[in-house]
Amino acid sequence: MSAANVQKLCETTREKLKSVIGKMEIFLNQNALPQLVTEDDEETLLFYQGFLSDLRHLLVFSEMSYEKLGVALRRATFDDAFAQKALYNVYHFGVNNFFYPKNESYSEDGRYAYTGQDAIRFRKKPVRPARDIILDITKVYEELRDDLSYYENDYLTEKRMQNQV
Repeated sequence: MSAANVQKLCETTREKLKSVIGKMEIFLNQNALPQLVTEDDEETLLFYQGFLSDLRHLLVFSEMSYEKLGVALRRATFDDAFAQKALYNVYHFGVNNFFYPKNESYSEDGRYAYTGQDAIRFRKKPVRPARDIILDITKVYEELRDDLSYYENDYLTEKRMQNQV
């Protein structure tokens, strides 16, 4: 991948991260367990504790990636290796954590991915704000997954081959 392509990918990825970071911050600043737990049972409480924990982790990963991409783009000379590693981290720590949250409060059902329907399925029916934030940022993380698919396997394969030569 050429340095110009990597630089452009850093710019577009950073902009996409900025948009989801803003949305997650608003949601997390306005919602806590008391706003989300509407049913008085332990299962609901555990669901939202896990949901909020996953969202906070995703926010931190996304913010760290946003900053790293900013550093890559601000350097006097564009450091292709640094930028590629930052993009790799966006994919593995941001995109993967969105689609495979640790607490599994939601998951992607691939059967719906190309039907125009929401591919995200929640483990428990969430309150509207919790549902809306996930569905709102899903499209951006889907775009990031598509944009950064090279970093899923090919990037590491290429790095390994370079080290063996």
